[in-house]
Amino acid sequence: MLFERIESEGIAHYSYLIGEGTQAAVIDPRRDCEIYIKKAAAGGMRIEAILETHRNEDYVIGSVELGRKTGARILHADARLPYVYGEPAEEGRTVRIGGLTIRPILTPGHTTGHMSYLLSDPTGAPWVLFSGDTLFAGDIGRVDLLGMDRAEELAGLLYDSIVGKILPLGDHVILCPAHGSGSVCAADIAERSLTTIGLERLHNPKLRFENRASFVAANARELERPPYFLMMERLNLESPPVLDTLPTPAVLSPDLFEKMMGASLVLDTRMELSFASAHIPGALSIWEAGLPSFAGWFLDYDRPILLVTETPETSRTVRYLVRLGFDRIAGTLAGGMLGWHMAGKNSARVNTVTAEDISCSLDEGGLRADRPFILDVRSLRELETAGRISGAHHIHITALPLRLDEVPKERPVFIFCGSGLRSTIAASLLERAGYPRPTVILGGLSGWKSASCPVEK
Repeated sequence: MLFERIESEGIAHYSYLIGEGTQAAVIDPRRDCEIYIKKAAAGGMRIEAILETHRNEDYVIGSVELGRKTGARILHADARLPYVYGEPAEEGRTVRIGGLTIRPILTPGHTTGHMSYLLSDPTGAPWVLFSGDTLFAGDIGRVDLLGMDRAEELAGLLYDSIVGKILPLGDHVILCPAHGSGSVCAADIAERSLTTIGLERLHNPKLRFENRASFVAANARELERPPYFLMMERLNLESPPVLDTLPTPAVLSPDLFEKMMGASLVLDTRMELSFASAHIPGALSIWEAGLPSFAGWFLDYDRPILLVTETPETSRTVRYLVRLGFDRIAGTLAGGMLGWHMAGKNSARVNTVTAEDISCSLDEGGLRADRPFILDVRSLRELETAGRISGAHHIHITALPLRLDEVPKERPVFIFCGSGLRSTIAASLLERAGYPRPTVILGGLSGWKSASCPVEK
């Protein structure tokens, strides 16, 4: 028997590999899919079925890639959508994997044709529900992706799916959702990596409602929608290009790199202090581990990407990018910033200041003659839980490109995020827009001691 959850870090995506005897199946595979083949082969199994719970919005599905490599049958959900691959999953049409049975259950709400899959043991007893984006640990799927004009309709369908189809399966049934905490597919997924239907019945705050109407009223709400979702929706119907292997970017000399910059976007994946000390003018800063969360907000599918990395090893960076459909990686800078400097190329830098130092400057009036503009790029939830800086202007980092007109160019701009990582993204965006030398505040609220601009809880 084989049962394993595969987590794609950063986007908090969960896929599942299950097998019995010599047969295996994968639920919602990711695009870099070699891991499923290796794990199945290690157990003496062949992947024969690939099951999708819905058309995913936050990553490129790997069904076609995995199907090409294994010959497995692909069952997709949302049967009314114009898929160019696979065949629709249908209620009542079970899939056999060795002695195990997988039964598709139509659970609309997150999408109109969403499918969950019930795994039964060899005796036929319900054992595991792969719930996709219908029910999570501590949360439920978002219902706003078809527009707010349909959100109440979809929230009602989600209620019917949870109350009418999922909860009656039994409290003992293990629940395996498509995402964990940190996913953009819901707002409040809990830090509970293992759960059951019974645990969600007891502890999931979204399941505390009096009736269908109160459930709909509480959950028909709009969440942040990254712009890359539209590309994911298209690719996951039309099928993305097959990779075969993970791309290896060409290593470019500083001269060639510089020549290609005009038509490309320079993406610097080094940490904030490295970027601040020296970077290629006009580069966008997103540290490597932040790519899954932020690349989809700020990168452009129409422009090739040139990479500046901390080390010559780029496989993780490339893996993060192709999971979001950013395949046009034109190359990486040979020798990194050291090679750039040794070639005599110009570089830029970002001012930094510690939270303690800016607090002292504000209180002592050292900056009062030219009062700084403090830009706080934290999320609303962070403001509510950790506190607001009095007098700071709040623009969430993901909204900054559309709200640059709120940031003055005639005043010093100091950017705060709680650590300096997101502030450095913001600083690179401002620099690209022509702002003179924005300053990143390092250290977070623990170092913020200003009396003139206190933290307000």
